[in-house]
Amino acid sequence: MAKKFQITPLGDRIVVKPSEKEGEKKLASGIIIPETVDKERPAKGEVVAVGPGKYVEGELVPPQVNVGDEVLFSKYGYDEVKIEGKEYYILSESSVLGILN
Repeated sequence: MAKKFQITPLGDRIVVKPSEKEGEKKLASGIIIPETVDKERPAKGEVVAVGPGKYVEGELVPPQVNVGDEVLFSKYGYDEVKIEGKEYYILSESSVLGILN
């Protein structure tokens, strides 16, 4: 049985596990060496938790993304959190640009 994720996002928020950054090398010690200092943050990742949705005119509108979807998202519209040493992003569903097929 799969372990329940430790964060339950509220409203239309989702939790995304970011994809590895392209061009980076991770040493055995955990130090990440970027290809360039100016390299932008990753803009895709896997959805690991989804909130119940957003209320519009008194009715709950369910989210369009599901756990397991790989999504593209705005590079500046998220909050970073660390859970058990792993990095995750919390963002509003409106920051999702699309679902990768």
